[in-house]
Amino acid sequence: MTSADPKLRGRWLLQDAKARFSELVRRARADGPQHVTVRDKGERTGAALIAALQASPHREIDLEPPRGC
Repeated sequence: MTSADPKLRGRWLLQDAKARFSELVRRARADGPQHVTVRDKGERTGAALIAALQASPHREIDLEPPRGC
């Protein structure tokens, strides 16, 4: 699976993302988030990350960086 297939736009296998990292970064800037999977296994929902963050004992830490002028 590569980003060349229009149906799979924004989806990359890890090996392709590593080999074509500059293109991946350009597409992330132009098209938005890119999804990289290992052996085409990965959730697009982000549910695992959300669950991990919610279960963290440090969940009250403010992750938003301070805004400066």
